[in-house]
Formats: sequence, C-alpha cells, structure tokens
Amino acid sequence: MKLSKFKDRKAISPVIATVILVAVAITIAVAVAYWMGGISSQYTRFEKVEIQSALCVKDDTGFWTVTLSLKNSGSATATLNNVYVNDQVATYGTANVAATLIANVNSTTYQMSIPSGQTSAITIFVGAGWPTTAPLTSGTTIDIKIHSAGGMDYIKLVQLV
Repeated sequence: MKLSKFKDRKAISPVIATVILVAVAITIAVAVAYWMGGISSQYTRFEKVEIQSALCVKDDTGFWTVTLSLKNSGSATATLNNVYVNDQVATYGTANVAATLIANVNSTTYQMSIPSGQTSAITIFVGAGWPTTAPLTSGTTIDIKIHSAGGMDYIKLVQLV
C-alpha cells in the first residue's frame, strides 16, 4: 500500500531539467575557459620592441648622430644584440660607423636588455664616407635594423639631415 502514495507525485518537467543541465554545462565551460587562459598566458611570453622616434643630427666633423627611442611593449625582456646600417653590421670601434648598445662602450659584448614596458635609446654614429662605394650625403635615407636575441628584426628608415 505504501507504493501508491508515491504514484500520485509529479517530478520536474523535462523542459526545466533541460534548462538546468544547459546552465550548469555553460557555467563549467566558462570556468574551464578562464582557467586555460590563465595557464596559456604563462607560456606565451613575447618581445615586441617599438621604435618610437628617430632623431638625426649632423655634427661639425661630418658624422650624423642618430638616436632611436625604443619601447618594449611585449611581455618578455628584449635583448638587442646587433645593429645594421644599410645591411652592414654597425660595430663600435670602426672609423665610420659605431653603435652603442650599452653604457660601457669598452665592453666586447654589445647587448642591451629592455624589460617589458620599459623604454631605452640607441645612439648610432654614421660617417659621411661610409660606405666607401657610395658615400652618404644629407638627404640620403639609411636603413637601420636592430636585431634581437629572440630572432626579431626591428627596422627604421632615417633620412640624414
């Protein structure tokens, strides 16, 4: 006789049960998506150096001083290790082209690190007699390329004044 007591009771309707199941599934999917997004951001750090400005000034000795303002807008520290002027390596100590990548120009390692969100500057000295095959003059546009340890190249065209 006890069994007949429960026969008269009704369960939740199938529509309400479906709505509850879908709501729970969506909530779990959103939680998993946020969790995975947090994990993936730890492994996807990148460098992105922006050349914000270039200032070119000619001195009395016939050299142009080009100062590049840089900003690392990436999420990892950028290490700059080479500067090229018209696809030729600009090394400190040559008579006509020099690039200072660090404060101590007497060092043999010319690297500069820019932490994420920080700014820095590179000064490049370009002589009028360089390269000897086609000497530079005022009004000439030179191609400056900065190479990073991460394999990225950052290029700026600068007109000599």
